[in-house]
Parts: sequence; C-alpha cells; structure tokens
Amino acid sequence: MTSAVRDLLRSFQALSDAEKHEAASLLLRQFAQGEAGEIGDETFVAVAEELFLDLDAREAGDGQSSPR
Repeated sequence: MTSAVRDLLRSFQALSDAEKHEAASLLLRQFAQGEAGEIGDETFVAVAEELFLDLDAREAGDGQSSPR
C-alpha cells in the first residue's frame, strides 16, 4: 500500500459516518461512470468479501451474529 493510499484511508477513518457514506458514494459513482479507470471483477469480489467479513466481525462483537 502506498503512503498516499494509507493517508487517504487514515483521513477517511477520521470522518463521521455521514461523511464516510458521502465519500464512498462519490467514489463509487466515479468508478461506475468510468471517470477513475476500470475495476476488474477480481477487485469487486475482494472488496465485497472484505466488507462482508468486517460486517460479520462487527455483528459477532455486538452479539447479533447467528451461528452457521
């Protein structure tokens, strides 16, 4: 990970939840419109997996996760 990406992520984490939602929505919109280059299917799958694993971990921490 480059220092620019690391700094961006650090700044993103400092945002409020509403600001994070706005920033993520804008970034996704740019990618969807082709303004930020192409994203391969592998990248979408990796990001989705990471998001779901994070959500599972948060739910488990809150006691909301159901056993599988």
